[in-house]
Amino acid sequence: MLAQEELKQIGVIAKESGIPIKTIRYYEELGLLESSGRTEGGFRLFTKDVLNRLSFIKRSQSLGLSLSEIKEFLSIHDQGELPCDHVKVKLQDKIAEVNRQIQQLLTLKSDLESLLVGEQIISKNSEIICPIIEVDKVEESTQQNIIPSSRRSSSKWSKNNVKTIQTLNP
Repeated sequence: MLAQEELKQIGVIAKESGIPIKTIRYYEELGLLESSGRTEGGFRLFTKDVLNRLSFIKRSQSLGLSLSEIKEFLSIHDQGELPCDHVKVKLQDKIAEVNRQIQQLLTLKSDLESLLVGEQIISKNSEIICPIIEVDKVEESTQQNIIPSSRRSSSKWSKNNVKTIQTLNP
């Protein structure tokens, strides 16, 4: 057993690591940390090595890794091996995920920019709250109100006239 002076109470660990006591307890509950016992008053005791473990957990989370993934890495480490190969695979997955998110954000940015360019039709349709956001409703409403019923089926006529209307109503 370790000497009492080598152990630190959970409050000291929390203060030194900057991680709340409640979070440290949660990590222990999940199996990410292991306490080395308790004081007579019931406070959890940890070795100073737990600070390195907490630092690893914080850094891993900042890279987008889940607590379950972190637990897997720590388990490999606890068996005396380096988890670096497993970490590489997870980080490659994260890069692919970030690239997908970047594409989604670029699409969203493009959609937002096109709404602000002024290519939407301004309509006084009472069902529409804001023509900028409800551009599809505006185009549909304008086409129904302007295009003669005999020509509504002609999509070529509709598209050309909607573009003309858009040009006239900046």
